[in-house]
Amino acid sequence: MKGYAMLTIGQTGWIEKDIPKCGPADAICKPIALAPCTSDIHTVWSGALGDRHDMILGHEAVGEVVEVGSEVKDFKVGDRVLVSAITPDWNSIAAQEGYPMHSGGMLSGWKFSNFKDGVFAEYFHVNDADGNLAKLPEGMDLGAAAMLADMIPTGFHGVELADVQFGDNVAVIGIGPVGLMSVAAAAIRGAAEIFAVGSRKNCADLAREYGATDIINYREGDIVEQIMAKTGGKGVDKVIIAGGDNDTFAQAIEILKPGGIIGNVNYLGEGDFVKIPRVQWGCGMSHKTVRGGLMPGGRVRSEKLARLIMTGRIHPEKMITHTFQGLEGVEPALMLMKDKPRDLIKPLVLL
Repeated sequence: MKGYAMLTIGQTGWIEKDIPKCGPADAICKPIALAPCTSDIHTVWSGALGDRHDMILGHEAVGEVVEVGSEVKDFKVGDRVLVSAITPDWNSIAAQEGYPMHSGGMLSGWKFSNFKDGVFAEYFHVNDADGNLAKLPEGMDLGAAAMLADMIPTGFHGVELADVQFGDNVAVIGIGPVGLMSVAAAAIRGAAEIFAVGSRKNCADLAREYGATDIINYREGDIVEQIMAKTGGKGVDKVIIAGGDNDTFAQAIEILKPGGIIGNVNYLGEGDFVKIPRVQWGCGMSHKTVRGGLMPGGRVRSEKLARLIMTGRIHPEKMITHTFQGLEGVEPALMLMKDKPRDLIKPLVLL
C-alpha cells in the first residue's frame, strides 16, 4: 500500500509498505476522510518525539472497515466509522485507573504516527476496535466527522481539565481548531465571559460565533494587560492553553485568579522547560493549578461528542477552509498546516 510518511526529522515523502495485519480484537480500515494536524508538523519538523524513520503520518481519519478480527463484536466489513486519534488499550491497568491515554506508558494511548503507522495511507490498523471505533452517524458531514478524531475531543478536554463551571470567566489562548473547540465547549459548559486570544480574522469571527465574548489580539498589545484591564484587574477563573509556546504558561499564570485552574492541551514541540513566574504564582502558594493532559480517546467519547454535532450544538465543519480530493491531497494539505497561510483554519482530504 502507499502512505505518506516521515522519512526522518525534517523530511517527508510517499513510501510503499505492506498492508497492516489484523489481530483478533482489531480492525483494518481504509480512509474516507483525512485531516492533517499541527502535531504532525511538530513531529516532523521539530523532532518533538525524536527521530522516526519511514513512519506513516496522520491521526485524524474517518474510515470504512475492510477487515475485523475474530473477537470484534460490534463492527463489520463495510461499516463507516469514526476513528479517535487516541486509541488506548482498554483492558490496561492505566485505563482502569482512569487514564486510558497513558495505557502502556506516558502518552502511549497515542499510537498513530507515534508508535505505529498513522492514517495517511490506503489502509490503517485500529487496535481494540470495539473500544476505539464508533459508527459514523447517518447524514453527518464528513468534515465534522473528521474533527471528531482530535480537534473536538482535545478542545473539549482543555475545558474539562480547567473544570469550567457556570458563570466562570475564561480565557482561551490560541484559537486554531483546538482552541475554537475549547471556546465552543466553554460556552456549552456555561462560561460567562470568554476571552479568545488570537490574531487571525477568520478564527476570531468563528470564535465569536462559537461563543467568545471578547477577542484579545496579541498583535495589538500584551495579552496580560488587555485581559487584566477587561476584568478590572481581577483576572479570570479559568484558562485553557490551546496554542502558543512554553512561555505561554507565564502569561496564563498572570491572568489567572488565585484558586483558578489552567487546562493545557497544547503540544509543546520544542524546548526543555516550562517556566512559571514565581511572584505571580504567589511564591508557590497561590492555589493556581496547572493541568496538562492528552485527551482520553475511545468509543463512548466519540459517540457523545457526535451527538452534539447531530443536535446542532456545535458546528465543527465551519472550521474547514480548504478541501482536497484523493490520497494525493494529503501532501498539499499537510504543507498548508506547515506554512499556515492567513486564510487557513483546517484542511480536509476526501477520498
